Amino acid sequence: MRIVVNRLERDSLGEREIDDEVFYGIHTLRALENYPITGKTIGTYTELVRALAYVKLASAKANFELGSLTETKFKAIQFATREILEGKYHDQFVVDVIQGGAGTSTNMNANEVIANIGLLKLGYRKGEYPFLHPLNDVNMSQSTNDVYPTALRLATIFSIKHLLSAMESLQFAFHEKALEFKDLLKIGRTQLQDAVPMTLGQEFSTYDVMLGEDHIRLREAISLIGEINLGATAIGTGINTDIRYSKRAIEILSEESGVFLEAAPNLIEATQDTGAFVQLSGVLKRISTKLSKICNDLRLLSSGPQGGFNEINLPAMAAGSSIMPGKVNPIIPEVVNQIAFEVIGNDITITMAAEGGQLQLNAFEPIIAHSLFKSIEHLTAGCKTLELNCIKGITANKEILANRVKSSAGLATALNPYIGYENACIVAKRSLSENKTVEEIVLELGLMEKENLHEILRPEILTAPKQKEKLI
Repeated sequence: MRIVVNRLERDSLGEREIDDEVFYGIHTLRALENYPITGKTIGTYTELVRALAYVKLASAKANFELGSLTETKFKAIQFATREILEGKYHDQFVVDVIQGGAGTSTNMNANEVIANIGLLKLGYRKGEYPFLHPLNDVNMSQSTNDVYPTALRLATIFSIKHLLSAMESLQFAFHEKALEFKDLLKIGRTQLQDAVPMTLGQEFSTYDVMLGEDHIRLREAISLIGEINLGATAIGTGINTDIRYSKRAIEILSEESGVFLEAAPNLIEATQDTGAFVQLSGVLKRISTKLSKICNDLRLLSSGPQGGFNEINLPAMAAGSSIMPGKVNPIIPEVVNQIAFEVIGNDITITMAAEGGQLQLNAFEPIIAHSLFKSIEHLTAGCKTLELNCIKGITANKEILANRVKSSAGLATALNPYIGYENACIVAKRSLSENKTVEEIVLELGLMEKENLHEILRPEILTAPKQKEKLI
């Protein structure tokens, strides 16, 4: 049984005992008590913890180079942040992701953990802050109001890279299916009613294009996220910093993180404006909307097998019912639909949080962070499961597709240029009412010669523009 040893720490509100096993301090302890909200800690967002470590490392190095921080303290901070960047101590980032104070508790959690790791490296005990202080040293030249937004932006860029990769892989899976199905003729639909012929490959190629467009939009949104306010300190005036600090800290942060970052043109504006997050969230909503539409299509096209469209088969991933034997449901598209609903809801949260800021600061960036990370993480996972557990295993019911094209009254549309709209209407109606093919009705009415009719109804004629030739 572990013997609990406590250390005593002080802040402006008084003294508290801290379990000496932990690396955080009194400010973090108070946050634990104040914000029992989601049960999800900032430590669960690995990219945010890494981003905080990068910001603290860049700040310490800039302060050391400018003569504001001693070499001993800089090396201790550098050691601590490197340890965190290697994946250690993430369990010490314990404050709830949703918190008051505009992220102050997150910043303090990082300051205290880094200070105590550094103190042990220097040969001192945790909490011996005169030798390495969370605020005077780790937080030198900083404020929560520039550290937190900068770390959030950097973490977002890290996370988006995973989403971009997942989207690209999913897009390629649709591209492969489009090639596989390129010669399978089927009936297209508008408003769920039979329309004109197309190929199943054309149908799947649209999903390829849709994802490709959003891949570009997401990259554009990242460029706005890379504009940061590090060096702004409290409200953007840069109080308590060396005039050279902001430029140098941002340069170091870019070098260390491998992400191109640049200073916002106006730090006062950048400290209060969260418009880039609204923009990004809007793109995530756009992606979600399209993915959900694609999944709706997949569920419709695979519906049945006897009472629905039954044009494609989705991989059977689980038994579908506790009462109906043999039933298999489209569970993968369904889960992606639900992710889309969540992302759209998160977008509303981000919009309201951005709107809710007042004067020189937006206090609601923690809920923006939580909502953004959920959207990005869940979309990334959704794209991966849709690709691996659904799209790659889709097969086509070729006979059903062919028979529906052959019997569809929609073929009459292809005859408009040759027999006129009115005659085509007559053909379509008789085809439906008499349960005969369009070809049979046209020949019965003597509207075209059989040879010419076969030429017009060739798949390559039906599914793409072609220079019209006089056939009658």
